[in-house]
Amino acid sequence: MARQFAVTWDYRCPFARNAHEALVKGLREGRDWDVRFWPFSLDQVHVEEGETPVWERELDEKGTGGVRALLWGVAVRDAFPEKFLDFHVAAFAARHDEGKKIAEEPVLRAVAESVGLAASAVAEEVASGRPLKALMAEHTEAVDRWAVFGVPTIIEGDEAVFVRIMERGNVDDLAQALDLVGSTRLNEFKRTKIPR
Repeated sequence: MARQFAVTWDYRCPFARNAHEALVKGLREGRDWDVRFWPFSLDQVHVEEGETPVWERELDEKGTGGVRALLWGVAVRDAFPEKFLDFHVAAFAARHDEGKKIAEEPVLRAVAESVGLAASAVAEEVASGRPLKALMAEHTEAVDRWAVFGVPTIIEGDEAVFVRIMERGNVDDLAQALDLVGSTRLNEFKRTKIPR
């Protein structure tokens, strides 16, 4: 039986990129994983209590820099699942390898087209409001149910563990992090400095 778990993402986080590249690589190599790619808004994490949540703001408003990219990711995940892994990796690459502003729709359109998606179809799905509702619901559930505070967080059953994988696309490092999710006797393990 496939191992079922979820991993949170926001395209602006380099550690999320490392973990998600490993996830995609592991899936493509045939790892027996049933993964839920879980959007999590780093913009919303920084909203002060009483302020307007990011999903109730305009996409170009200050403090919503990562929301549009998440909406495009959710739209592709839910409406065009056969292209999601390609889009996901390409969106991270656009942000972290190419230094593009993924808060801008033309950049996201180009990412979609680069993986064989019709950008207009993805934009239409985003405009439907379904991805926004999914982002709000999934982010809120992650916070309320598992006390998620950042990306990437691995969620398996009732356990959630925030991880920082240092190397891009390292499937073995991700597998090791997965093995630690169920170890509730170890709450925190953080190096004081990274040997390089």
